Amino acid sequence: MTERFVKHATFVVERTYIAPPAKVYMAWADPALKAKWFSKADIFEFQVGGKEYSKGGPPGGPIFTFDACYQEIVPEQRIVYSYTLDSDDTRISASLTTIELISTDEGTKLIFTEQGAFFDGHDTPEVREHGTGEMLDALGKSL
Repeated sequence: MTERFVKHATFVVERTYIAPPAKVYMAWADPALKAKWFSKADIFEFQVGGKEYSKGGPPGGPIFTFDACYQEIVPEQRIVYSYTLDSDDTRISASLTTIELISTDEGTKLIFTEQGAFFDGHDTPEVREHGTGEMLDALGKSL
């Protein structure tokens, strides 16, 4: 019998971008802009209650399924969504993500907070936090 367990964790990743909050916000809100730094969505409904869904992965590797629902959107200030992540047919996590956009003299401070439940050792908070940092660096390059 397979041992089942859940590891709960919260992590925060911050970045400062030399771009105004409106531009950073649009990089999340516009599907064409988001596809430049995040997996291209098969479904993209950027509104409260809307869904974002993508399925794919590296050649020869596992197929990852990202299935999100937007919980709160305050234009140019805050985006909150819940999501599950599957690797092939295995659910590896469920999370709540909050993105805060704060105007600064330099541009925008982005605070990304993820509260996650990581299932049965298929993923870890440390791996997810590292991947999130890489994702936010890719966002910065796209700006």
